[in-house]
Amino acid sequence: MKPKKYIYNAALGIVAAASLTTVTGCSEDFLDPDPLSMFSPDNTYSTESGLQSTLAMCDRHLRLYYTHYDGGKCNISVPIMTEYLFSELGLYGKTDAGGGLWDDIAYKLSPTGGMQDGDSNRMQFYWDEGYNGIKYANSIINYIDGVDGLDEKTRNEYKGRAYFHRAFRYYILCWQWGDVPLVTKLLDVPKQNYSTTSRDQILRMCTEEVEKAVQWVPSQKDMEYYGMVNKEACRHLLAKLYLSIGEFKKAEAQCDTLINYSGLALMTEPFGDASAANSLEPQTWNVTRNVIWDLHRPENKMVPANTETIMGLPNCTEQSRIDFLLMRIFGPMWNDTRLTTPDGMQAVLNLARSDSRYDQTLDALRAFGRGIGTMRPTYFAQHALWNVNGVEDNDDYRHNSQVGNWVHMEDIKYNNPSSAYHGQNLRLYKEDGSILCTDTIRDWFDFPLYKIYLKDASAENIAGSTQFNGCTNGSNGNWYLFRLAETYLMRAEARLYQGNTAGATEDVNTIRNRAHCSQLYSTVNIGDIVNERARELFLEEFRKVELTRISYDLALSGVPDEWGNVYDVNTWDKQEGTDKNNGSYWYQRIVHYSLYNNVGEGISSGVATLKYTMDKCNVFWPIPNSAITANNKGQLWQNYGYDGYDPSIKKWEDWHEAVADEDRI
Repeated sequence: MKPKKYIYNAALGIVAAASLTTVTGCSEDFLDPDPLSMFSPDNTYSTESGLQSTLAMCDRHLRLYYTHYDGGKCNISVPIMTEYLFSELGLYGKTDAGGGLWDDIAYKLSPTGGMQDGDSNRMQFYWDEGYNGIKYANSIINYIDGVDGLDEKTRNEYKGRAYFHRAFRYYILCWQWGDVPLVTKLLDVPKQNYSTTSRDQILRMCTEEVEKAVQWVPSQKDMEYYGMVNKEACRHLLAKLYLSIGEFKKAEAQCDTLINYSGLALMTEPFGDASAANSLEPQTWNVTRNVIWDLHRPENKMVPANTETIMGLPNCTEQSRIDFLLMRIFGPMWNDTRLTTPDGMQAVLNLARSDSRYDQTLDALRAFGRGIGTMRPTYFAQHALWNVNGVEDNDDYRHNSQVGNWVHMEDIKYNNPSSAYHGQNLRLYKEDGSILCTDTIRDWFDFPLYKIYLKDASAENIAGSTQFNGCTNGSNGNWYLFRLAETYLMRAEARLYQGNTAGATEDVNTIRNRAHCSQLYSTVNIGDIVNERARELFLEEFRKVELTRISYDLALSGVPDEWGNVYDVNTWDKQEGTDKNNGSYWYQRIVHYSLYNNVGEGISSGVATLKYTMDKCNVFWPIPNSAITANNKGQLWQNYGYDGYDPSIKKWEDWHEAVADEDRI
């Protein structure tokens, strides 16, 4: 089969900003977020190439949800990290930052503070980028009927893809913020009197539109390019939307179609480029080729042989690639001076290949990347998550250091030639019990190498480099948006909510069998399904989004969580406080499985004391004050628990009425 091209290939020629300006008459201002007014004064789309340009921008911007950087801080954090810091899987680890939001989220997060720091979080980015993407989608939907020369089939394909993009943005916004303004139109003059629309109504509108997209958008097998919205991606998003509005039977049916009738299948054997599968320095860290390692090599994510990919995000061509420094951001700071040998030396040195002390058998830099521990996985994510049937399943390929996918700190070796322990494995304690690392938050944690390893091509070409960070110039940083493994886990959820525990168990065990787990479930509860999502979809799923959605589904269905709690659909998101009682399912996982609200006056790293607090009301983020003040002729709803919350503020409970009101300036 002839390999398909990426949508960002230069041959396509539709993603340059110049084409947006030349073809459509758009100004550069059109590319800037203006999430309230959606004012678009001169954007007339008279040609198909104008539609293509905007649709390509929609496709390209999906990648920004993972890879976008804030100014010069691209080497410190990425947006997807924020989703994990608001979950039971991740904690802010950059202990030298001092005074930021993550010291005390419950008391510092507000509509006017803590929502945008390129170092630690991207809440404001998600708001701005969400509405920016909606603007692009609205441009296509609003103008396409005025473009001459399109037959009905082609016109519907464009509409369907635009519906997908609009629905995807609203799905993220609605589960990050809850009730938000509904914007579906481009107006002749700015609108500053929006009212908020209920989350449920927005998601029901999106469901109707994506139902059409499933009918109109072609399958990936019938498309020339990778990275564009396809029928399978629309169906996967439709299943998420059905779950979001409590249509569990319909969600299961969409998953059934994807799993059984779409030509997709889980990858179960090694595949793809063999050099990609074993690209590490084997004398330092050997990877035994396996399906999980191959599945997560960027070179393999969008190739015809990978039948598990539903939709990928290309990030490998120099025309559009964005640095994606996963090893730096999510790896431990193993070369910190606060991590020492038993004889008092720095434990691991950051040695370039040109350094006279370099030993290729102890090349931690190229094997694991030069981590700075901006986010560290929780103890739960490192250990307890992998307990099934009372056993920590180290046979699970996703947690297996023997095949090279998972790294324990003790697997790394001292490489300081001045130490008598040179070449021995790291240890956390001396024989007398004293600790050898004074900042275990940032410097000492286990990690899934198979997920964060992206070969740093530019550093590989420079013998003097000490910065192996991930996807840089010349590197491949392709990523998954959707893949079939998540479809199985969504179907497990839908089945569980309908009382089909046996079917849910079968779906979870299908994923575990593929990972070569030694432990399978005899029966599953919601905690088991959510745990399997964490094992399988780390840094792929929007973790906070999915936990919030699941919190609502538990309340809607009446299904108990793993502790026997049953949630009230009217109160699950209307509570505040930092005690361990009640709250949403999202909150219960936070306080059961992480340090949040569990460290009293704080935990010291040797550099700073971090409190790690989270409030029940943080299940939804505060509506940004910038959006509220910009909407100065109307009132937006503020979320429960934050300054400005007022239940008497008008909110649209019918999306048709909200759309009709958009013309009222």
